[in-house]
Amino acid sequence: MHPPVRPIIHHLSQPSARCFSTTTPALAGSTRSALKYFHRDVPPYPYGPSLLYKQSNFGLYGGARPQFGNKVSERNEIKTRRKWVPNIHEKRLWSAAMNRYVRVKVQARVLRTIDKEGGLDEYLMGDSHARIKELGMKGWRMRWRLMQTGWWKERVKRRRIELGLRPEGVEMVLSDAELLGEEEVDEVEQAKDEEKREEGREEKREEGREEEREEEREDNGPEEVRNMDEETDRVVESDPQTRTDPQMAHESAQTEAPIQETQEQREGAAKPRRSIWRRLLGR
Repeated sequence: MHPPVRPIIHHLSQPSARCFSTTTPALAGSTRSALKYFHRDVPPYPYGPSLLYKQSNFGLYGGARPQFGNKVSERNEIKTRRKWVPNIHEKRLWSAAMNRYVRVKVQARVLRTIDKEGGLDEYLMGDSHARIKELGMKGWRMRWRLMQTGWWKERVKRRRIELGLRPEGVEMVLSDAELLGEEEVDEVEQAKDEEKREEGREEKREEGREEEREEEREDNGPEEVRNMDEETDRVVESDPQTRTDPQMAHESAQTEAPIQETQEQREGAAKPRRSIWRRLLGR
């Protein structure tokens, strides 16, 4: 006998609720649509998705893809086409930055590299071009997630402090003594104090030079000061060593000015003697 048929009851008073999701059919459409969905909030990957081995876009494959070749028999050397696929495993890897396990498809060679680097976080945050190219789309997305965590922000702050860069408006995580040590902090402070002292000495030297120039202008008068400035410019143009040091050019101009004055005096004293000699000869 057939089982009794239950009547179908239609609830017309209440609208039917959606008991399904459109996310899975949308992602199953193509690899491009799935990558577009997963990377909607991630910066674009500089090397782009893999078009030859599309499943490598969803795991840490390390740039591996199938290899093709021949299987040669030992007896009659008959060649048979074959291919070698990457050794892929699905693992649960611990992430200290996110404080949880991450399930991901990873190649055996990449797994050894992760152990060598000291963990998944260190592997993903490698800054070499080869490492970024090796990550792929999945690794790039996981790298971006790590950069949004407090672990990475604290690490960046420490690195900036080690380089002597203090971010403005950011609270320091650790003090300089805790990061660098007391001796190194003392050396840094002494170097800064020495730089400030040297700047103060240089300013005092410049002020003293300006005062000397003002006194010379007051003692010599405007005409002699103008002549002295012209001599200084001439010495700077003639001597390449004095072009970088204006004080040297000014001192050399002062030493050359008396020599020119004595020559002019000699020439002026020699002119009347010639005129007297001509008078005596009747010329």
